[in-house]
Amino acid sequence: MDTLLGKIFGGSRRIAVGLTALAAFVVVAFAAGNGLADGPRPDDVIQVRFGGDAQSTRVVVELTRAASARIARAEAVPELTLEMPGIDAGEGLSGAGVGLVHRYELSTRGGAARLRLSLNRPAEISRRFLLPPGDGVRVYRYVIDLQAPAGAPRDRSRPVAPPPVQPLRQVPPERQVIVIDAGHGGTDPGALGSSVQERELTLAAALELRRQLEATGRYRVVMTRSTDVLVPHPRRVSIARDAEADLFISLHADSSQNPDTRGASVYTLSDRGADRAARQALGGGPYGGIDLPAGDPAVRRVLLDLTQRATMNRSSVFANVLLNHIGNEAPLLARSHRDENLAVLLAPDVPAVLLEMGFITNRNDSAFMADSGGRRRLMGAVARAIDAYFAPESTGITGAQP
Repeated sequence: MDTLLGKIFGGSRRIAVGLTALAAFVVVAFAAGNGLADGPRPDDVIQVRFGGDAQSTRVVVELTRAASARIARAEAVPELTLEMPGIDAGEGLSGAGVGLVHRYELSTRGGAARLRLSLNRPAEISRRFLLPPGDGVRVYRYVIDLQAPAGAPRDRSRPVAPPPVQPLRQVPPERQVIVIDAGHGGTDPGALGSSVQERELTLAAALELRRQLEATGRYRVVMTRSTDVLVPHPRRVSIARDAEADLFISLHADSSQNPDTRGASVYTLSDRGADRAARQALGGGPYGGIDLPAGDPAVRRVLLDLTQRATMNRSSVFANVLLNHIGNEAPLLARSHRDENLAVLLAPDVPAVLLEMGFITNRNDSAFMADSGGRRRLMGAVARAIDAYFAPESTGITGAQP
């Protein structure tokens, strides 16, 4: 298996991290599919932890093995209950929550771990996913993202951090590679404001973000463009993959026919986009480039899907971190985290987000983006989000320890 995965990922520094854990995850997945997985064992659950605020809260259940979950009961008020079949919570866990969660109680009933979340306000599950061991983290993590319903009053308080936990990994000594993509450019002006073009705003913001990141000495920054030129979408993706990027950020400015519409938002790749990227990768198209071994097409697709799913999970984790930081400097759209089939997000092995910094058609947003001070504050929030995403000591919603 190690040899097979080595051929697939070609020794890439980014993908090589956690390779052994990924191999183990493949074996577990196939074993479970063939009825070979072990039955319930004591102490399958290590701990439950939280991050976020009263608008968006992440719940992480740390496990000794892979698990699935089903919603046993979902009510806006006063609680939300999930069950994990085949998982033993031992003597159970309980305690105070964070953000949207007032308290939690974990117990074992009928051969399943039952997690009951008592909520402080109405909430919905925006996404659920399992992260296998990887990047030095030795446990499985079942992640539940809770979101206040659309239209609910936004809580402007600072995020509440959960109690510190012992980091399970050290940040690699080499600098993280960040690719900054200034949207549009050259003959493609992008959206038009009353006195400025999107291509101008995105380039100015990209240069400011590069300045702030390089000043830390922690990152190697690669630009898809640093002048007013047009770079095709496939080339932007190739730049990120060739650089073995740890993170790709595409900067844009939104537009609307309603001049009152304002606020930042972040896009990650949709499932439709993931299918598009998979077809490209398997067919050798311009957005592909993963060297999958010849052989069983089903095995090739499973290995590609594992890579894509891990990448999409990391993209979503960073999107949440980014929104938490940007929200302290600028207004956000009511539905600020969106999924879309966007060409610049199609790299199957590079975590990527597209940031709409605000609406160029809104007078206040446009002035904020065009002002050097506003731009410095906004890109400062992005830089701090990147620091939080990669910091091993982070205890909020981070990429190092989701």
